[in-house]
Amino acid sequence: MGKYDCLFQPMKIGGVEIKNRIVMEPMGIHSHRLVNEDGSFTEDGITYYETIAKGGTGLVITSAMPVNANFDRSKGSKASMDLAGEEFVENTKKMAARLHSHGTKVFMQLSAGAGRVLPAFIAEGEPIAPSDGLPNFWDPSTKHRALTREEIQDYIDKFGQAAKTAMDAGVDGVEIHAIHEGYLLDQFTLTFCNKRTDEYGGSLEGRLLFAKRIVESIKAACGKEFPVSMRYSVRSFMKGFNDGAVPGEDFVEVGRDLQEGIEVAKLLESYGYDCLNADNGTYDFWWFPHPPVYMPEACNLKEATEIKKHVSIPVICAGRMENPDTALDAVSSGKVDGIGMARQLLADPMWPTKLQQEEPDDIRPCIACHAGCLNRIFKGQDICCALNPAAAREKQYALIPAEKPKKVLVVGGGIGGMEAARVCAIRGHQVTLCEKTDRLGGMFIAASNMSFKASDKRLIKWYEKQMQDLPIDVRMKTEATDEMIAELNPDVLFIAMGSTPRMLRIPGADSAYVLNAVTALNEPEKVAGNRIVIIGGGLTGCEIAYEYAKMGRQVTILEALDQYLNVDIAAANKNLLLALLKYTNVTVHTSAKVVSLEDNKVCFQIGEKTEEIAADTVIVSIGYISDAAVSAPEGREVYTIGDAGKVSNLLGAVWSAYEAAMNV
Repeated sequence: MGKYDCLFQPMKIGGVEIKNRIVMEPMGIHSHRLVNEDGSFTEDGITYYETIAKGGTGLVITSAMPVNANFDRSKGSKASMDLAGEEFVENTKKMAARLHSHGTKVFMQLSAGAGRVLPAFIAEGEPIAPSDGLPNFWDPSTKHRALTREEIQDYIDKFGQAAKTAMDAGVDGVEIHAIHEGYLLDQFTLTFCNKRTDEYGGSLEGRLLFAKRIVESIKAACGKEFPVSMRYSVRSFMKGFNDGAVPGEDFVEVGRDLQEGIEVAKLLESYGYDCLNADNGTYDFWWFPHPPVYMPEACNLKEATEIKKHVSIPVICAGRMENPDTALDAVSSGKVDGIGMARQLLADPMWPTKLQQEEPDDIRPCIACHAGCLNRIFKGQDICCALNPAAAREKQYALIPAEKPKKVLVVGGGIGGMEAARVCAIRGHQVTLCEKTDRLGGMFIAASNMSFKASDKRLIKWYEKQMQDLPIDVRMKTEATDEMIAELNPDVLFIAMGSTPRMLRIPGADSAYVLNAVTALNEPEKVAGNRIVIIGGGLTGCEIAYEYAKMGRQVTILEALDQYLNVDIAAANKNLLLALLKYTNVTVHTSAKVVSLEDNKVCFQIGEKTEEIAADTVIVSIGYISDAAVSAPEGREVYTIGDAGKVSNLLGAVWSAYEAAMNV
């Protein structure tokens, strides 16, 4: 018996058996490289899903397809199931066959649309919702009109037609999008959004009537055994429009509380739904349905476990469920039936196979950064992964053995340097990596020392294991001098020395109580006293502020610009971090120019006004400077990667290393 065997027991959804308990959750992919105009998947899109299937996932749920072209879709979009023709069916058959060849089942997610959370500026036609006057999420000045009873019936009919088209195209089931995340169907269920006085409003049963008639329509069209899953948020955690609760906050729920969530689950089962694909939250704040690094792991498991007690159909739980031992406990103890993941399968599509082979330490962990997935999707770019540049680019970024193996020297053992060494070694090059300190990980070590970054620590351990398992000559406490480089005589040199903290040049900056961010994170014992002042309100400064504020310390951020956290990160991450800074009472001064640091006081100016604040510890977090202090020998291939080339984020370090190394 293997430790993780219970995750690889089959489960049944409706009339379909899934080979294991691992489910790929739907992630919106909309770029034309991956999706055809009709919403079917291109060869690249099919390959993306097939890679997940090859990795051992039991069920793949595709990204959402609208069912009704008359409403709630983007301008000019031809992707709607009621417009689907022969080409859509043939492309979908091709996708289904490819996934089936690996023993993986596929469900197509069918969507009623977004309602008040569809961006008004891209919406086709009038903005719709359950009731008149609901404000648009993106532009609250835009108000939505209520769907008529006839329009709702048109939706219901088209769900049945869409499911039949999907079934005829070879998919194994459908999932309804969604009483989840505050989308249109969810808006119907919430008293906060649904003020209707007809049969689709009022009581809980009335607010669920739309969802009830959808599953009835599908079962009538496809048969009772054809599986229908519901994407379902158990609790809303909603304080108001565009406002949500952070974990642990005491608040007044205006959406669906846990008790109503249980009642809804029971009703959905009675209506004929075969599975509940569960999480929490609404679009109004995003961090429960799209949990960033600041959310605890398994953040939705408690609520999913509660509904499982009251239904007999399978319950799948999504939301940072990627930790193998967490997933194991959730299924083995009967808390839930299946584990839903999306981002983890981008970071490492082999997650299931590696677990089945008892190799959890070989899994490249998702770090919940959203940099390569959600942040790119909302910019109209291809979905990918910060840690896995080949995600959704499997053919273009495949690692091909080198025609002529070369001697490669990598200078710097940070993430970028280790990634370059890893890729070069996989391709058959002779690799030496030099790191001048006694630890691998570079600047990422400091970042991983925050209490909410356990996944960052796992990533460093994963890279350390790759350095051990691959034929790489790793030389610690070794500085790459000109003499050493000449002696090794590499054909290829990677300069990956990272960056160093930018220093303040003002009176008192060298005081003992003034630390740079790296020192503060690596040597927390030096962060003395209760009054912490952080100079710099970028991502690192704000994360450090949250770290100390949640310990109960009195934290102040001084930011020179007129905005703090003015960085390019996904909205789920940014909005939650801002909410947490507020929740933990961090004081922020913007447009604040620090002029001196003396006698445990910080003197700063805002406009013409000079202010002073007492500080037991000052942490300086004003950015980094590239460190590429290595002479590049003539006649060699030289690549400057990661922060050594341009100070960036983890995505920049990994991608620059991978893209250079894949072509050596």
